[in-house]
Amino acid sequence: MTPSSTPDPALSTTTSGLDIEQILESTAPRTFSLHEQHGNVDLVRVLRVLGFDKVWTRGFGPYLFDAQGHRYLDLVGGFGVFALGRNHPEVRRVLKQALDLDLPNLTKLGVSRLGGALAEKLVSLAPGDLSRVYFSNSGTEGVETAIKYARAATGRDRILYCKKGYHGLTMGALSANGGGEFREGFGKLLADFTEIPFNDLGALEAELTKRDVAGFVVEPIQGKGVFVPSDDYLPGAAELCRRHGAVFIADEVQTGLGRTGRLFACEHWGVEPDILVLSKALSAGQVPVGAVLCRDWIHRKVFGRMDRCMVHSTTFTQNDLAMAAGLAFLHVVEEERLVENAATVGGYLIDRLRELATRHDFIHDVRGRGCLVAIEFGPPKRTTLRLGWNLLRRLEPTLFSQGVLIPLFRDHRILAQVAGHHLNVIKFLPPLVITKEDVDWLIGALDEVLASCARFPGPVWDIARQLHSFLRKRSE
Repeated sequence: MTPSSTPDPALSTTTSGLDIEQILESTAPRTFSLHEQHGNVDLVRVLRVLGFDKVWTRGFGPYLFDAQGHRYLDLVGGFGVFALGRNHPEVRRVLKQALDLDLPNLTKLGVSRLGGALAEKLVSLAPGDLSRVYFSNSGTEGVETAIKYARAATGRDRILYCKKGYHGLTMGALSANGGGEFREGFGKLLADFTEIPFNDLGALEAELTKRDVAGFVVEPIQGKGVFVPSDDYLPGAAELCRRHGAVFIADEVQTGLGRTGRLFACEHWGVEPDILVLSKALSAGQVPVGAVLCRDWIHRKVFGRMDRCMVHSTTFTQNDLAMAAGLAFLHVVEEERLVENAATVGGYLIDRLRELATRHDFIHDVRGRGCLVAIEFGPPKRTTLRLGWNLLRRLEPTLFSQGVLIPLFRDHRILAQVAGHHLNVIKFLPPLVITKEDVDWLIGALDEVLASCARFPGPVWDIARQLHSFLRKRSE
């Protein structure tokens, strides 16, 4: 065994037991090298070139803290997991209580008491007549479930999905993934999946009239790019599916559970799906869990007989800690009126960004709902700046956005993300507990960074060019 791979002494079994705090302290200097040796080395490289290679030591609410004790505003939120922020005290209390109860977890030849309670709560909140619940471990597993349910319910095979849609990375969900960059390199995916444009009822109807479609899976608001449909799209899509005998599947893994200022994004348009897929926020940021809600007739088509009672399942479904986390999440959302806060503060964020756009013509669009918001950049009016924009655009479509994100993080301690491949869009996924003071912090920082973009050549342009040069050398 080489010295670099020698296990840390803190990991050894001792009479005093395992000490997590000691492990964290002793491995801190090797945090990134351990991942280079044993994990995703390319992710480490990306973090280093972006300057995002911080060692995070603590998280609370919407904030992260680095090893030096500096506070950062986290607008990535684990890609939407931390709707309550990190380490909410009520969630921690509930999980500790569940551990102390010595629960008879995963009995398998039995039912989960907490699972029944969480299912009842979700059904009481869901739009329409969604009376049956299946618990998964993640969003992608929930989408896999929805695909199987739609096929079993209709006796058909074909699944429709939207261009730029994102539904997960396991094979079934990947087959319904509208981003080619995720599909590339994995060979042939599942058959009978058809891509159509988002927000295009004509394209949807053209496929549905062939009468071979089992289901149409769609995000009410597309997460990659934060594309909001026209007001007639989702109601029209649901009606077309029912008219042609297909199942309407709402993927609310990211948009659901308060994210958009409604408990479910479908409610903005009065849509009642046949299947509703949830995950991310339901975990309360602590224990992975997902839920698939469906109409009773669909459930009966999937199971329907006693000899099929386990025809669709997973080992960790209804894990007691996951169920406790889900119940704690819904309790906190109600008690702290976080859906209302997401609508109010999210609206304030959108208004402030639109005000910012009047001063910075790089901002071409501000869109979103609640705490799912994006700004899209485009070519400025000034000739010299437009030349710089076009240069970066030819090198790599997202370079300008990355050039904004790096100083936003480095100089202002705000963590955000590019909204998708080949998009000059920055996306904000703040927790539902975000305050107007947090929004003001972001707006002030963005104002300063975008003002520096008005100088060409200037620091933001230099960062973008350096980033491109580094990435090109890495790929050679």
